[in-house]
Amino acid sequence: MGHKGKNKKWCYDYPRPAYTADCLIFTRKNEDTQIVLIKRKHNPFKDMRALPGGFVDIDEKGIDAAKRELFEETGIIVEKLFEFGIFDTPGRDPRGRTVSAVFYGFVNNVEKQMNAGDDASDVSLFSVNNLPELAFDHKEIIEKAVKELL
Repeated sequence: MGHKGKNKKWCYDYPRPAYTADCLIFTRKNEDTQIVLIKRKHNPFKDMRALPGGFVDIDEKGIDAAKRELFEETGIIVEKLFEFGIFDTPGRDPRGRTVSAVFYGFVNNVEKQMNAGDDASDVSLFSVNNLPELAFDHKEIIEKAVKELL
């Protein structure tokens, strides 16, 4: 059971998952739908492609974290992101129990904004029909999005 300590913080005897936010950013190029992927600068999955995203700060909403991480890692600014889903399969992140809220958006001329930064060593567009090997469960997330959104 939880209890309130002298600092008036709740403490629980149960482990809690980490909370992350990831972005599916789609664009159209020559009749092809493409997605923005970063190259991870750090482990786990260093040098592999992944969706832009990261950990939600304690004082922010998931959608705000998604926009912040997207900008920090890719230079892309989006006004509107939409909720896509929650991905929470145990074991999806080797660092521990992680639940990810995934958001999506469609951006025209996204290449003009793209500039890798923060935890990303590169940012590039890939056809949703020809994806590279991806970190975490990001391939499954993209495949689900392609079926449901495109």
